[in-house]
Amino acid sequence: MGSRRASISFSISLMLIILTIPDGNAIDTMDMAMPIRDGKTLLSSRGKFELGFFRPGSSNNRYVGIWYKKISLLTAVWVANREIPLVDSSGVLKITDPGILVLINGSGHVIWSTNSSRSTWVKNPVAQLLDSGNLVVREKNDENPDNFVWQSFDYPSDIHLPGMKLGWDLVTGIDSHITSWESSDDPSPGRYNYGIDHHGYPQLFLTTGSVVQCRFGPWNGVRFSGIPGMNANPIFTPWFVFNQNQTSYAYELRNSSMISHAVLKPYGQIQRVIWNNLTQEWDIYLAAPADSCDTYAICGAFGSCNIANSPGCGCLKGFTPKSPKDWDSGDWSDGCVRLTQLDCKSGDGFIKNSNVKLPDTRHSWYNKSMTLNECQRLCLQNCSCTAYSNLDVRGEGSGCLLWFNDLIDIRIFDDFGQDLYVRMASSELAGKKQSRIIVSTVLTAVVLLSIAITLYFKKRRKKKGCDMVDNGNEESEFPLLDFTEIAQATGNFSDGNMLGKGGFGRVYKGILKGGQEIAVKRLSKESAQGLDEFKNEVICIAKLQHRNLVKLLGYCIQAEERMLIYEYMPNKSLDHFIFDQTMPLDWPKRFHILNGIARGILYLHQDSRLRIIHRDLKASNILLDHDLNPKISDFGMARCFDGNEFEANTRRVVGTYGYMSPEYVIDGIFSTKSDVFSFGVLVLEIVSGKRNTRFQHPDHHHNLLGHAWRLYKKGESLKLVDPSVNLLNNTSQILRSIHIGLLCVQQFPEDRPSMSVVVVMLSSDCELPHPKQPGFFIPRNLWQIDSILSKTESVNEITITLVASR
Repeated sequence: MGSRRASISFSISLMLIILTIPDGNAIDTMDMAMPIRDGKTLLSSRGKFELGFFRPGSSNNRYVGIWYKKISLLTAVWVANREIPLVDSSGVLKITDPGILVLINGSGHVIWSTNSSRSTWVKNPVAQLLDSGNLVVREKNDENPDNFVWQSFDYPSDIHLPGMKLGWDLVTGIDSHITSWESSDDPSPGRYNYGIDHHGYPQLFLTTGSVVQCRFGPWNGVRFSGIPGMNANPIFTPWFVFNQNQTSYAYELRNSSMISHAVLKPYGQIQRVIWNNLTQEWDIYLAAPADSCDTYAICGAFGSCNIANSPGCGCLKGFTPKSPKDWDSGDWSDGCVRLTQLDCKSGDGFIKNSNVKLPDTRHSWYNKSMTLNECQRLCLQNCSCTAYSNLDVRGEGSGCLLWFNDLIDIRIFDDFGQDLYVRMASSELAGKKQSRIIVSTVLTAVVLLSIAITLYFKKRRKKKGCDMVDNGNEESEFPLLDFTEIAQATGNFSDGNMLGKGGFGRVYKGILKGGQEIAVKRLSKESAQGLDEFKNEVICIAKLQHRNLVKLLGYCIQAEERMLIYEYMPNKSLDHFIFDQTMPLDWPKRFHILNGIARGILYLHQDSRLRIIHRDLKASNILLDHDLNPKISDFGMARCFDGNEFEANTRRVVGTYGYMSPEYVIDGIFSTKSDVFSFGVLVLEIVSGKRNTRFQHPDHHHNLLGHAWRLYKKGESLKLVDPSVNLLNNTSQILRSIHIGLLCVQQFPEDRPSMSVVVVMLSSDCELPHPKQPGFFIPRNLWQIDSILSKTESVNEITITLVASR
């Protein structure tokens, strides 16, 4: 009897458990009999996404949303009631008879509801959360996943998920785009929108209201022409549909186990992020706007922007600045005008501009089937046509794009982009034809000379056995210079030509026979920078080209001699200016320098061919040219990452004490956030004119970071500023810079912004989050202080400092 009762009791308990499953987290579908109340959720079939009520950040308001289930950081990918939040936990989400979702507050009022995106209503509606993160309303007994009457993917929030289409559906009339949150705590629609503009030939835009902030160009069959990182990337495969039914852009992840999406941040930057299980944070793979060249129409009509140049704006071939004085002062908005006006009757022609982001296509004409030759002839027949290009770059190219107005928002890349053919007057082209014979002769001579020089150096290198500077099958792109030539250029390395010295050796000024000034880094035999670091620097910097990176001109290897030859920087390094009160800098120049450093680091982290972590950013490794433009130098300790790598671990910690992040010094973990920490230290040093490690204060024992943090908490940050700096008209910019510096030196890497975000923060008035406590680096045991300091070589010039492996 007892066993029977136990059996019955067990059966009842089991039935009760089964009956209560609909109120739990194990189901992906709800019907009219099962509303979702606050505290209950839907879970997609494979457990990837969850739907329920949540509270964003520090807000007390509650929202219905969808978030990732399997990551530790709550990331809402869709929010229902963005504009009308719930003020308590009494909300109920239910589905009504015609197939409409409604959200009801505690007073019984509907504060949010759906409208059907399709004409068919259903008799037995259900709402199902799919593993794509899409919430759909469909007929209960219809198993066809495409038969739904409403889907959340048609009404995105601030995140573009894999499989979600952005664009215009001509059948339903829905124009889907993502809109930023107002702030990290407020999901209401913010200022920025990201999506497809379908006027003219479709393009991808980032806008504020009707104002274009950033344009990513038209689709060229492979990618949008203004996003080089979209082509052949290891993360996602983009696709674009443009027909009579829809104009849409979507993507799929190459690895289904990866968690990645695009998000539009409240400050107006679109980011491609990837979840990092190791750090439990989102890593940024791509971001825009990332630099000044991403700003829409920054160079005006017929202007082009190249971030590798200084200034970034230039005129297209055959054009000149419309307002030369404004242009020279940095105001390029008037753009450029033709050197020679067009004369359609005399027979115009075209000049080819390569590696460009195609101009704004909102007023263009297109044809998908024409050839490039047909496109050219059509443009010539219309005197208003200003340029043409391929529509699709795949294979031999196909399709035709024609422009009839000013060419706006052109960007030039190193080795990406498309060919743009710009209409020119026949007289311009005639001059070029006449010079072709001369040019051809000169080019022939140059080619023959180059071949001879190449064979000469190859022969010399074989004799010396100098195949040292390589990486697998990849050799340096820089010339191997002759030791005798370098010795003569530096006066046989005379003391009078020495620019500085450190643990690595000495740096000398030299003048080559042609008159070019150079800086020669001569490594000593006892140098802390060994052969591996020497090889690394040559190989690494060979791939870099940016106005805020020092230019390596060549290298020299002879016997035990190892030398690197750089462009000469007449103003030496940054530390001579910010730490030496005899050469004070005003605030505009300091701000210009820290902006340049930020852009250089961003290029290393995001825009160079490989993701590069410098690992030794400090004031003495920032060189200054004639105009005090900053140039990041010394890449001996840099690490290059491929594809989707973001972080690594090492047992050999290298860098300079005072600039290294806590996680790097203690655990050997380095990432782009390690360089962000070093940049934050630089910002605070540039503002204060004080070294972090040598800073002393009578009231406490903190370093510069701790002092800045104490002043910030008391609202007295201006006390940090170098006394030689004039605060007049600069106060807000200085306070903002200190704030950004503190955000960069936060103790935990996941709290620090990426460099793309830092560049946006420096160049805009976006809201800044409150910083958390800086990473002061307090060793785990007191004996580590002596251990670390005893193994640290302190240097002031263009140096490398090592901390030996623990």
